Amino acid sequence: MGETGTMTSFSPSTGVRRTGRDPRPDPGWCRPVEEGQRAYRAAASVVDPEIPVVTIEDLGILRSVEVDGDTAIARLTPTYTGCPAVLAIELAVEAALRDAGFEPRVERVVSPAWTTDWITPEGREKLRDYGIAPPAKASNSIRALFGETEVACPRCGSGETARISEFGSTACKALYRCEACHEPFDYFKCI
Repeated sequence: MGETGTMTSFSPSTGVRRTGRDPRPDPGWCRPVEEGQRAYRAAASVVDPEIPVVTIEDLGILRSVEVDGDTAIARLTPTYTGCPAVLAIELAVEAALRDAGFEPRVERVVSPAWTTDWITPEGREKLRDYGIAPPAKASNSIRALFGETEVACPRCGSGETARISEFGSTACKALYRCEACHEPFDYFKCI
């Protein structure tokens, strides 16, 4: 708890939440909110080591950041349990929070499981600009679950594409080829 007996939490879905044990008005109420936002921004700036153009916020991996005194607690949900980048991301978040002046703590949250639906619109656009086709359909689509997905080429926009391999540069991506421009590209699979 901070000096006033309060704790702040910040997440993109809930915003800032202030809870406290001290019922008296807190004359410094802005400081905890600013600290929570500063901690969140620091963690949110961490880029994915496998796709360096998107942040963990863009991918929806960062669930929340809570500030308790000098400690910032970041909650992350890995894209999948066996993802080799999980430890690298957690260490990068710790470093970012430490650089921002906090004592870092990272907690791995596995429920609910991450889904490609959590990728932000900005993240999808960044993937496309980088040459990776973002997930085409909602993760709960029966067609997406069985790999019957129409994928547009991120380079020319053509829908005339063919899957070359179920696995691309990483396990969460499939390798496709555009029949119009003949370029290969990764497709971020629906999960």
